Amino acid sequence: MSEAPMSELPDAETAAEAPGLEALLRRILREEAGIPPSFPAEKWRGGEIVLRPGKPGLQEKVLPIDTLFNKVVMVRNKLRVLEQQVNGADIPDTLKIKLQGYITGCYGSLTSFNVLFADDTDRFKGSGGKD
Repeated sequence: MSEAPMSELPDAETAAEAPGLEALLRRILREEAGIPPSFPAEKWRGGEIVLRPGKPGLQEKVLPIDTLFNKVVMVRNKLRVLEQQVNGADIPDTLKIKLQGYITGCYGSLTSFNVLFADDTDRFKGSGGKD
C-alpha cells in the first residue's frame, strides 16, 4: 500500500464532510481503546444549545447538542485514563490519594451534564456517588 503525497490528501474540513467518516473513525478509536460507546438521551438527539449573551446586540452561539455531548464524553474518557494512570503510577500513596481527590472533584463538577446521557451507567459520579 503506497502512501499518497501530502498534496493529494484531503484537508480536515473536506475529510470531516465525508458522510459517516467521522462516526466511523470515532467507532474504530473507541473499539481499539476498549471504550464502550455512549449515547445521548433520545430527547436531546438533534437538538441545539443556544448561548445568548446578556448584553443586547451581541450575537448568540448555537451549538448542536450532539457536538457538546461528544466533547463531554471525551472529557469523561480522558479522566478515566488519567485515573488509571494515577492508580498505576509508582508514586507515594499520599500523592495518589490527593490526585484521586482532584479527579473525583472533576467528576463531581461534570454531573450537570448527566441529563444528556441515555444510560445511567455512563453518568458522572462525584464524591457522593450519585449525580
